[in-house]
Amino acid sequence: MHLAYPAVLAALLFCIGLYGVLARRNAILVLMSVELMLNAVNLNLVAFDVWLRDALHSGQALTLFTIAIAAAEIGIGLAIVLAVYRNRGTSDIDRLRDTAETDDADGTEPTPGRTDEKTGKTKKAEATT
Repeated sequence: MHLAYPAVLAALLFCIGLYGVLARRNAILVLMSVELMLNAVNLNLVAFDVWLRDALHSGQALTLFTIAIAAAEIGIGLAIVLAVYRNRGTSDIDRLRDTAETDDADGTEPTPGRTDEKTGKTKKAEATT
């Protein structure tokens, strides 16, 4: 078996996954793209393990660990995405970047409290009990 075939396939899968991570806005599609990238790495590990004819099968053993870690990562990632979707009502990554509310269109944060005339810094309002 030639090493070029699985290496080229793994490179294509990794590039597709990288494009998905950089271009997608939906969090679930980003998680799927990360999984595609991990599978490309697994394909390379197994291909090089077969090509080198390693007696210990280190590449295949490392692939099993990678699959286990990827399964845990996707489980935790989906739980986080579902929790965010329940709280915010969207899984769009662009809308989830900033958690603070803004005052106006220029993106400045609201200023709770008063501004000091000398320094120009905002002082927090003190709570009275």
